[in-house]
This record gives sequence, C-alpha cells and structure tokens, in this order.
Amino acid sequence: MERRLAAILAAYVVSYSRLMGADEARTLARLNKLRKERIEPLIASHRGRVFKLMGDGILVEFASVVDAVSCAAAWQIRVGEEDLHFRIGINLGDVMVEDGDIFGNGVNVAARLEALADPGGICLSGNVHDEVRAKLDLSFEDMGPQTVKNITEPVRAYRVLLESSVQTEKPRSVTQTSSKLGVAVLPLNSMSSDAAQDAFADGITEVSVIRGFGL
Repeated sequence: MERRLAAILAAYVVSYSRLMGADEARTLARLNKLRKERIEPLIASHRGRVFKLMGDGILVEFASVVDAVSCAAAWQIRVGEEDLHFRIGINLGDVMVEDGDIFGNGVNVAARLEALADPGGICLSGNVHDEVRAKLDLSFEDMGPQTVKNITEPVRAYRVLLESSVQTEKPRSVTQTSSKLGVAVLPLNSMSSDAAQDAFADGITEVSVIRGFGL
C-alpha cells in the first residue's frame, strides 16, 4: 500500500436530507449538473483529483495545499447557488492509497473539519493554515483547538473569512441550548473508522430531527 503526504478537501452539501425530502429528483439533478459543469472543472483547473463521490459529498486530493485552499475559495465564491451550498474542510496529512482510493487520519480529520465549517464556508487544520497564510490573499479566524469525534488529539482549526458564507444554519458540531422544552434525538454512531461513513449516520439523525419537529 502506497503512503504519501496530501492535502485532502472534504465537501458536503448543507441540509442534504431536507433538500432530498422536499424534492428528491430535482435535488439530484441540480447536484449532478453542478458537479459536472462547475465543480469538477474547477477541481481539475487546480490540479486536484476526486477520489470519492458520495450522495451528498466529495473527497478530493491535492498535491499542493495552496491549490487545495485556492480551489475551495473559488468553489465557495463562484459555485454555490440558491439553496444548494457546501461546507468544506481541508487537512494536510499522511494518507494511504489503494486502488485509487485514499484512507487514513489525513482524510478523517478533513471530514471532521468540514463539520465545523459554516454553510458556504471553509475550515482549515492548523498545518494547512500555516502553509497558506502568507501565500494567499485570504483572511483567517483562529477557532482554537477543537475536540472532534474519533480523533485522539484536539485539532487546531481556522475559519477562512469569506463574504459568501451563508449564515442560515450553524455547523453540525455546535450544540445550541434553549430554555424551552423540546424533543431529544440521540445521534446515530457509525461503527466504521472511516469518517466519510459518518455522513450517513448524521443524515439519518438530521431526518429524525426534521420529522420530530414537523419541519
């Protein structure tokens, strides 16, 4: 099995379960069109390689961390349309490669960072931030060390400050409190060590919350 250092970009559609519940055929058609006509050409122009497609997500490998962050910024500024938005997380780490697919902690951390991003936003690991802060004309906000699921050590995270961020929904990792009584929905836990598989469990939980409150 090959090992190499890579910048991993993890992108997921915001509120995918809600959009699918409202109009499954239209959501799939729009997402596929957006991928083929705008997202994949943008990735290719930044020398990235898509190594995994999921219903609501894309995992991309870059040899250059500068290319990865430049691609993410262009993606969020130019690609988002109407109510179809993405969260993006980027990590730089050692990965394992087998039959074109990529595994390992480098991928898992990128997926966790995506969950910390704002809708329409980008969240970087500390090592990505250190590599690009003096090379790209972007501003950053230090989010401090973040404790994320199935990652032993806290991950230093930075938010890329983009005017395109959509402030309609909080990151999935944020817990909001209220004095009002409500219905508690326990999250489903994936038994896989692959963070990409957790998106399925998160989606099921999201559907449960939406149905439980009649939204």
